[in-house]
Amino acid sequence: MENNRRPDNMERISDARLAQAFIDEQIGKIREQVGDKKVLLALSGGVDSSVVAALLIKAIGKNLVCVHVNHGLLRKGEPEQVVEVFRNQMNANLVYVDAVDRFLDKLAGVAEPEQKRKIIGAEFIRVFEEEARKQQGIEFLAQGTIYPDILESGPVKAHHNVGGLPDDLKFELVEPLKFLYKDEVRVVGKALGLPDNMVYRQPFPGPGLGVRCLGAITRDRLEAVRESDAILREEFAKNGLEGKVWQYFTVVPDFKSVGVKDGKRTFEYPVILRAVNTKDAMTATVEDVPFALLQHITDRITKEVKGVNRVLYDLTPKPTGTIEWE
Repeated sequence: MENNRRPDNMERISDARLAQAFIDEQIGKIREQVGDKKVLLALSGGVDSSVVAALLIKAIGKNLVCVHVNHGLLRKGEPEQVVEVFRNQMNANLVYVDAVDRFLDKLAGVAEPEQKRKIIGAEFIRVFEEEARKQQGIEFLAQGTIYPDILESGPVKAHHNVGGLPDDLKFELVEPLKFLYKDEVRVVGKALGLPDNMVYRQPFPGPGLGVRCLGAITRDRLEAVRESDAILREEFAKNGLEGKVWQYFTVVPDFKSVGVKDGKRTFEYPVILRAVNTKDAMTATVEDVPFALLQHITDRITKEVKGVNRVLYDLTPKPTGTIEWE
């Protein structure tokens, strides 16, 4: 673990000048480690993997092979943003894998949260392995490990770690962010020219919307989560809550209730809104969202999201509730 200890004299990266110095230093180190060989990266579109991708593109260009697996559990517009930013703007060597049906077919009928997580994680490794074997000359695997991951869970981050790959894929790790804290990663991301909505992206669980579509995942409820989440994020941004509230999202449970639309009886799903503030995710308080805004969000969701007739606001702090529902 000696080489996984942050140097005592390492200055905190708090501004663009320090970020640029870090970028220049890492470009040299990456080139020294990798040479003219190829590097493989699982690019989720999250903060850490996006910053690693942008850094490696500057260092080795097309010798970085980014694999973006769309498992159907990302938020609205996220797969498209990954393609736009990295392939179209940064000219990255990006492999886009549409695995939506593959994941959702595997998850069909599975209600237990931990089992859902295991299926999503295992299937991701299988898809990534298949793509890795299609590539020629890959000797390195880049990961978005950051320093809290080392402190909390050893040298690799669970949702970046493709350590379940078979032993014959003997990749050497490239982890340029492993001594940085999350706030430093964001400063570096800004300096690398990544868009704000990627750099300041909210915490997002590894299984994505799979743990916000409660119980057994169905395509209609998954779409209701995705669409209602997009409305919530849009309204928070319009009303000055983006960046002020630590995390906010929607949840759709696996039950229906009676309602009325256009004078007719309906039997549809509720959407649960969650908005919390925290420093360390160990405890959390609920954001006091103005009632008029909650009414407006409710009006939009019930009118615009198919199959929904109620909106609820989760008032539970942590403890007793957790931040996520599953």
